[in-house]
Amino acid sequence: MAFDSLEAFITMGGHGPYVWSCYFVFFALSLVLIQWSRVHRRFVLRTLARGYAEPDTAGTSRASADFARVDTSDH
Repeated sequence: MAFDSLEAFITMGGHGPYVWSCYFVFFALSLVLIQWSRVHRRFVLRTLARGYAEPDTAGTSRASADFARVDTSDH
């Protein structure tokens, strides 16, 4: 599709406002999504780092697996 002038390109035969508003919404939402992803990634990394850095100060130990053999025979 060829346009005779810049004005014809911008107006696009009367469809310009719809087309350009769609482009604007697409790029605006893309930027918002990129920024939100960056902020959320930083939050998750900080949360994980905090979880690994802080020792368990509640005084209760977490249950862990015990791999000792259990005698199941009734002698």
